[in-house]
Amino acid sequence: MNYEVLNNRLRDIEIENNIWIIYLVIIFLSFLANKLEKEFFLYKNLQAREEYQNIMIIIFIILLIIYIYFFINAYNAFKKINPFDNSKKKQLIYLSVMASFFLVISGLIYLYIAIFDDNIDVELAFN
Repeated sequence: MNYEVLNNRLRDIEIENNIWIIYLVIIFLSFLANKLEKEFFLYKNLQAREEYQNIMIIIFIILLIIYIYFFINAYNAFKKINPFDNSKKKQLIYLSVMASFFLVISGLIYLYIAIFDDNIDVELAFN
């Protein structure tokens, strides 16, 4: 493994570590959102519903950005592989690109639901 490849991989690991920290923030926000959702259903508190919806929108915007990062990263790795290579590694990277693409699509769908579901009766969960 040459020095440039090693440096790039170490940079990717550092970014992924930061993403784990962001996931911890998302978990905290999800607990808060669940508390507000429960408050809305039990007491019909419209302010709690609005805050819940805003938190869910923030969560899914953050997740969408993360999903896009992973999609771009996987796509760039796929572009670097020889098009005539039929190795297992190329197949796995291709599958990673497809999985990342579908995560972006699911993130867009969940964000749409979070924005337009005024009754907050559709269950939302992040991956």
